[in-house]
Amino acid sequence: MNETLWILVAANIAFVGTHFAMSHPLRAPLVKALGAGGFQAAYTLVSFATLAWVYFAFKAAPPADLPGSGEIGWIIATLLTLPAMILLAGSLIGNPALPTPMAEAQARAEPGGVFLVTRHPMMWGIGLWALSHIVLWWSTRTLVLALAMGFLALVGAHMQDRKKAALMGDAWAEWSAKTSYWPRWGKLFSVGAVPLIVGLALFAGFSWLHLWLAGIPAGVLRWL
Repeated sequence: MNETLWILVAANIAFVGTHFAMSHPLRAPLVKALGAGGFQAAYTLVSFATLAWVYFAFKAAPPADLPGSGEIGWIIATLLTLPAMILLAGSLIGNPALPTPMAEAQARAEPGGVFLVTRHPMMWGIGLWALSHIVLWWSTRTLVLALAMGFLALVGAHMQDRKKAALMGDAWAEWSAKTSYWPRWGKLFSVGAVPLIVGLALFAGFSWLHLWLAGIPAGVLRWL
């Protein structure tokens, strides 16, 4: 790999590593030292700084240095992206993993929507997005970014289970018993109208945005 790709690897390690460190082992001591508000400000600053490094390192790396996986790769990537958008769309509705005052009550409720598929719909949405870019085999820079984001999402989901169990106790244990870390794909089209409709809208919107930002048609735009 050339120098720009090694810089991209370093940027992704910094982004993923600081996210894990500040979300887990460093969280309690930092909250104690900085207070809840100070910790949130520091977390946001570090996240945006390392993400900016990832962005500029990605832009500097070679854009298309792998042969690609052809039409079959684009078909698989498109089929992976659609459920990713459905999971992402539904992940903001009644999600006890989000830091809200209703989290405990949501954890004790019966799961519905995308939580019938997995208790980590946002993480699996990101994981599927990452996989869709890996199978395209388009560039080394895309592989580095996708592997980093997929690792952050799916390992992060496992670590989030441990953190929420410690923070929420019985409520999270109850939620975990009613839901699954691993997706139950057979329930994907039983999630309700809102995640399906919003997911399709996101799928269409991001396909258009991909063309506008990257100059590469994605999703069904590839064949229109």
